[in-house]
Amino acid sequence: MEIRVLRYFIAIANQESISAAANYLHLSQPTLSRQINDLEKELGTTLLIRGNRKISLTDEGVFLLEKAKEIVELVDKTEANFNQPEEIISGEIYIGGGETEAMHIIAKTLKEVLTTSPNIKFHTYSGNADDITAKLDSGLLDFGIVIEPADKQKYNFIQLPAIDTWGVLMLKTSPLADKSFLEPKDLIDKPLIISRQTAGSNEIAGWFGQEIEYLPIVGTYNLLYNASLMVKENIGYAMCIDKLIDTSEDSELCFRPLSPKLEAGLNIIWKKHQVFSSAAKKFLDQLRSNIDIYNSKNN
Repeated sequence: MEIRVLRYFIAIANQESISAAANYLHLSQPTLSRQINDLEKELGTTLLIRGNRKISLTDEGVFLLEKAKEIVELVDKTEANFNQPEEIISGEIYIGGGETEAMHIIAKTLKEVLTTSPNIKFHTYSGNADDITAKLDSGLLDFGIVIEPADKQKYNFIQLPAIDTWGVLMLKTSPLADKSFLEPKDLIDKPLIISRQTAGSNEIAGWFGQEIEYLPIVGTYNLLYNASLMVKENIGYAMCIDKLIDTSEDSELCFRPLSPKLEAGLNIIWKKHQVFSSAAKKFLDQLRSNIDIYNSKNN
């Protein structure tokens, strides 16, 4: 498979039409049709369902589209970091992370990097630990920020100077809002909304002392903002980490920590034997320096 042909396939999927994709790519329609026919022959499968009005994808086409986007993104990322003047530190940094206040540390470091190297660009991706490690493994991310516990055997990592506190997001009108902290007995019969992250679910099960399938879970979330909307509709109680959703005086919501405490450390991880671009190396060096300064002040 050629990268050029994968770009053609992505364009057809986006435009839902070979003629529209041909116009977009500045190709003739017969040329584009021939390229896609050759791709289907090469793969030994049908990728497109050619309808009268628009084109749709077969199951194999949907699979290829997902992989083609990752491949093209990785190629573009690699080329962007090579096509830079050698005398200037530039390039692109790709960082993924879950919702956590520790992203302030990353933001501060990026600001310092951009101040001295304004030609660097950064790209952030939000997702849970499962999403982040998958993109790290495929080379789409340089770094990932993950909440403990996380499997770090395949990665190098640095512990970030931050701790996330687990608790429950609920309506201020909830009967549990009168409590200063919540114990397992307070929640065991309440409708729960929990993180879809594998490790986070295991931590919650451990805190309750029950297998996750026996808990009264009514829903799961990937990013907490969406879960907070469910809480506002009084669908359930969201188990989450603190300081991510507005719980100020004007908010309908409040946060109560768990007892016994459930806290999570945070790490920034990257693949072992990773070869960094100059931009990614500068970011990591600056982050290490910031963490060293923080630790020296607090020891």
